[in-house]
Amino acid sequence: MQHLALYQYALIALIFVWSGIVRSGLGFGGAVLSLPFLLLVDNQPLVYLPLIAVHLLVFSSLTVYQNSRRSRLSQCSQSSQVSQQQSATVDWRFLVRALGVMLIPKLIGVFGLITLPGQVMSLIIFSIISVYSLSYIFNRPFQSKNKYLDALFLILGGYISGTSLIGAPLIIVVFSKYVARQQLRDTLFVLWFVLVVIKMSSFVYFGVSLHLIHHLWLLPCAAIGHLIGLRLHRYLLNADSVNFYRILGAALLTTSVIGLLK
Repeated sequence: MQHLALYQYALIALIFVWSGIVRSGLGFGGAVLSLPFLLLVDNQPLVYLPLIAVHLLVFSSLTVYQNSRRSRLSQCSQSSQVSQQQSATVDWRFLVRALGVMLIPKLIGVFGLITLPGQVMSLIIFSIISVYSLSYIFNRPFQSKNKYLDALFLILGGYISGTSLIGAPLIIVVFSKYVARQQLRDTLFVLWFVLVVIKMSSFVYFGVSLHLIHHLWLLPCAAIGHLIGLRLHRYLLNADSVNFYRILGAALLTTSVIGLLK
């Protein structure tokens, strides 16, 4: 990232604002909805994945903490056990079960990311995102109708998350079935936090540079997006988001096709 033009730095800053918007607005997508744009600006997956990972650690933990704090304050006037269970923001029981299924595929995916050439990794990322974008455009989200597909989606999502942090669409299929809607975003944030800690630990172990100096200007960009995304989240809870996802899918598909052609 040291030898980019000024306009490329400006584009990267805007993309990280966008990543903050979708991360806090949707509860997922900080990587899957920004990585293809970053790779078009500068095709270096191992530069951007650590940066995205650190942002996810910071803002997911901040969001869960704020929501948990608000939940505890609301219990002051409702002290019964039932009300405490209803006000919990994270479904810890299902989270632990899902992590048990995803852990080994996650570790295999991390090893693949570190050993594969950058161009091959970019090809895999653009191909996966193309599939995701089609599901958004045609409003045909991935669906699981039995426990075997649940396990398959978690395994694939864990592996893809290990390679490129873009396994969220597959993982959400399962979590949205078993986790209450009001708990879903915070439960996913805790899951992303755990998965990213595993990934970052692997980066450190294998000597991959975390490019920490770039957080001096990229963290504020992501913070601006985070604040905007909180407003978006409140809007999407009460709105029909089909058209939003279709537009998003079209943009992602166009970007992925350009990336694959390059």
